Amino acid sequence: MAQLTLTSTAFEPDQPIPRRYTGDGQDASPPLAWSGAPEDTQQYALIVDDPDAPRPEPWVHWVLYAIGPNCTRLPEGIPPSQRVSDPPGLMQGVNSWDKIGYGGPAPPPGHGTHHYHFKLYALDTVLELAPALSKEDLLKAIDGHALAEAELIGTYSRK
Repeated sequence: MAQLTLTSTAFEPDQPIPRRYTGDGQDASPPLAWSGAPEDTQQYALIVDDPDAPRPEPWVHWVLYAIGPNCTRLPEGIPPSQRVSDPPGLMQGVNSWDKIGYGGPAPPPGHGTHHYHFKLYALDTVLELAPALSKEDLLKAIDGHALAEAELIGTYSRK
């Protein structure tokens, strides 16, 4: 049986995320691709967060959902809007900056290397969700519906 895997052409697993995709660069979302989803996948969701943030909860960088079952990639630089046309139907939630869309790595200077967890969920149902959900709301909605999960971790630090 195939295993769900998540990759990026921008960085290798457990390696630094290029500046372009950070708060110090263009703050563009990195390109992502996946394969090995279960046959009965109906939808995908993706959450990106930083558990190394100096606070009790991970810092949320990106919340995406309503990704169609035939989609296997996200292009670089998805615009910061609640609904996106490429891929069709994609919706974005609110990050820890209280903004819609992707917010790149921007750890406190001198705080060491942070690890950014890109977690993809293959879901067994089509969830009818409103745009602009929080990570917590999305996790509640997908609870019990994940057929498979894949994770890609990138790193970033500031001196």
